[in-house]
Amino acid sequence: MDPASPSASANRELTASSRHVGEVLGELGVEPASGLDTADALERRARVGGNLLSGVTRRHAFAILVDQLRSVVVVLLVAAGALAIVFEDLVEGLAIFTVIAINTAIGFVTEWRATRSMEALSRMGRVETAVLRDGVVRRIPAEELVPGDIVLHEAGDIVTADLRLIDAAKLTTDESALTGESMPVRKSADIVPPGTPPIEQSNMLFKGTTVTRGSCRGVVTETGLRTELGRISELVAGARPQQTPLEKRLNALARRLVWAVLALAALIALTGIAVGRETFLAIEVAIALAVAAIPEGLPIVATVALARGMWRMAQRNALIARLSAVETLGATSVILTDKTGTLTENRMTVTTVLLSGADIEISESGSAQTPRGDDEGATTARDHSAVLERLLTASTLCSNASIDRSPDRELQAVGDPTEVALLIAAGHYNIERPPLLERQPELRELAFDPDTKRMATLHRQDGAVLVAVKGAPEAVLPLCNSVATLDGETPLPDAGRDAWLGRVDELGESGLRTLAVATKTQQDTDEDAYAGLTLLGVVGLEDPARSGVRDAIRRCHEAGISVVMVTGDHAATARNIAKEVEIVDPAAGPEQFLNGTEADDVFAPASSAPRLAGIRVFSRVSPEQKLALIDAYQRNKRVVAMTGDGVNDAPALKKADIGIAMGIRGTAVAKEAAAMVLQDDDFGTIVDAVAQGRTIYANLRKFVVYLLSCNISEVLIVFLATIAGAPLPLLPLQILFLNLVTDVFPALALGVGEGSRQLMRERPRPFDEPLLTWSHWIRIVMHGIVIALSVLGAMAIAQNYLQMDYASALTVSFCTLTLAQVWHVFNMRDEIRHMFDNDITRNAWVWAAIVVCTGLLLCAVYMPVLRDVLSLGDPGRDGWLLIVGMSFLPVIAAPLVRGIALRSVAE
Repeated sequence: MDPASPSASANRELTASSRHVGEVLGELGVEPASGLDTADALERRARVGGNLLSGVTRRHAFAILVDQLRSVVVVLLVAAGALAIVFEDLVEGLAIFTVIAINTAIGFVTEWRATRSMEALSRMGRVETAVLRDGVVRRIPAEELVPGDIVLHEAGDIVTADLRLIDAAKLTTDESALTGESMPVRKSADIVPPGTPPIEQSNMLFKGTTVTRGSCRGVVTETGLRTELGRISELVAGARPQQTPLEKRLNALARRLVWAVLALAALIALTGIAVGRETFLAIEVAIALAVAAIPEGLPIVATVALARGMWRMAQRNALIARLSAVETLGATSVILTDKTGTLTENRMTVTTVLLSGADIEISESGSAQTPRGDDEGATTARDHSAVLERLLTASTLCSNASIDRSPDRELQAVGDPTEVALLIAAGHYNIERPPLLERQPELRELAFDPDTKRMATLHRQDGAVLVAVKGAPEAVLPLCNSVATLDGETPLPDAGRDAWLGRVDELGESGLRTLAVATKTQQDTDEDAYAGLTLLGVVGLEDPARSGVRDAIRRCHEAGISVVMVTGDHAATARNIAKEVEIVDPAAGPEQFLNGTEADDVFAPASSAPRLAGIRVFSRVSPEQKLALIDAYQRNKRVVAMTGDGVNDAPALKKADIGIAMGIRGTAVAKEAAAMVLQDDDFGTIVDAVAQGRTIYANLRKFVVYLLSCNISEVLIVFLATIAGAPLPLLPLQILFLNLVTDVFPALALGVGEGSRQLMRERPRPFDEPLLTWSHWIRIVMHGIVIALSVLGAMAIAQNYLQMDYASALTVSFCTLTLAQVWHVFNMRDEIRHMFDNDITRNAWVWAAIVVCTGLLLCAVYMPVLRDVLSLGDPGRDGWLLIVGMSFLPVIAAPLVRGIALRSVAE
């Protein structure tokens, strides 16, 4: 039977757990030592399909088009067009429906492009799985798994297919995705009785669950929709995506404005009829004003701004998993960062080995000598070579990492960087893990426990059991009662342990990460593996600070963002790196450093904010303490970004306002829990993402302020003229034309700007601050008033001083308003004092929008068909001089408006 056929699949799902793993492997046609070959895997995938529950959900073009028509604005326009046709004004009715078509087309194109960008981004965060193919362990996208693949998992991995376990070491999983029960489930490779329900099959791992502890090897039995999770997912109806807080704020603002504008439109219509205007004209003007005043472009520009901003982040290696993270990034006030791989290179190298009676320095090439560096030092290193090789052998056995060289001899490593560094150092002495395991097969593994900070493996050796142990020196040294020396194993008294800890502290002071290695021989696997160990030595590993981290931290300080190191590393190592990257001043006192063993009182609810604010480095911190630390900052009204990479970091990543997972060394569970994934594990990327988050939020504010002030100016122009009984300064179709021009091009240009250079020199905004503050509303109203007075003043001058007729004066008012709104985009600059060099003038999209809008205005005035529809004429030279001069008044008045708004808030 074809091992990948549907019928074989149906048979396996009933029997894989209740049959010996050898039978399952035989049925699947795979050797556990080498895995599938690539050609076989590709052939199976072609038959059974990809390992997917569903593809990325695409919004079809028709759905996007329909969404453009689901709008109060469209309803109002349709009503106006129908009303025009009823009153036998066919030209105006057709013009209104043309506006609907153009507005819908623009909205469709912009949202379609933004939606496609978002869908492409969602496909970038693929989960990878370690799989044995062609006899080599490699990481492949999870969707490429097929039945028969040999998969390797360790703590922190998300299980990406249904697996029958081949072997397991201290393995527990979280199956809450299937059962709803969050308690860890113990797993083993032992056969279970036939008929055992899936949730009780202890020798199976199921897609969508997570490995919480230990490691394992398993064979894929089911993929895609044939997995347990796949069968469940078929029963669940797709849920609509939730709106982000920002989208909710924008929609709430739009709804409030709709009702306010409709009420004002009704008032304008009634007032117009009362002063003697034609009923149809009064109603039509009111509807046109309502359409102009409602910011229907809010959702479109918000989507475009978010999509473009997220693409910028992705290009800088920051992948946003949740849209709400974009809004929160701009308010981040404290970044809790780990050390290894984020502030440092995550390129561990063994540089020093402490042995009894000697400190050995190891070069990149693997040569060893004492610090003296002379002939005597080389001789001393050779004398200790037996103990050194014994240490490297034990560290190679006690490992979950693997290294391999591809055909082009490039080193391929899988596993923790510390373990990889130990394997590389051992390789310099021709100590390789696969041959060692052939001679000393592994019997059992005691997986690394973050609470005890150690791990052990048990191996068969000459009829006995060899135990290899490695871990934090303070965790391993108390377990050792002897030490390996040139003369054999000698007792290790308390004073000797203290001396070793002193040597460890010296390594830590120089910025090295330390790891103790020990061993012993016992009779069977049931004995306590951690009792009566023999210390072989302590390894010092160097992980240098990343280039650029110091500058990134300075940017954070300039932006009012606190950077706090939270690490499980030795206190001395953490302190050294913190000073090097300037998290703390080189002369920083002890009050800025805190060890996890002394930190509980700082995290307590009664803890004072000043003491918490003064600490910059937390070392030897447990996962529970990370949660408490985040909670303490949040109680003090801080918006917290937290970095993490391990399965034990997942709770903290979820609790933080912004959870940031490492994309290279991060576990699948950490990435799943995070709101943002760093694809380069670089701290500088976090700062770039915060800057982009601030830019996106600032752009949205600019767009809303710009749009509302323009819309209010149009309402005021008609409202004031109606109350005064003066001729209409704007006609309905002119208002719709303006709405089409200024609501689209300048607004979109503001939404995609690069942002101000000053944004990262300002303090973070409060997270609960509304999109529009009182200062913004004052600016909106005042800008609207200034624009309205400029237009009404231009029309008055045209009629009273230039003696223009109504048609020419109407053209002057229309052109003045159009250009005033176009120039008004410059009033949105952050650097208000810099008229010619600011974030707006540096925005190429703004200049493109100005060119387009000016061209459309000239078409409206001089293109016969459009000119007749809009009831415009040639204003002449004097008219154009008046138009240009009056349209610049709002730009001249902008600093005054900004000053009044700021003073009003200050008072």
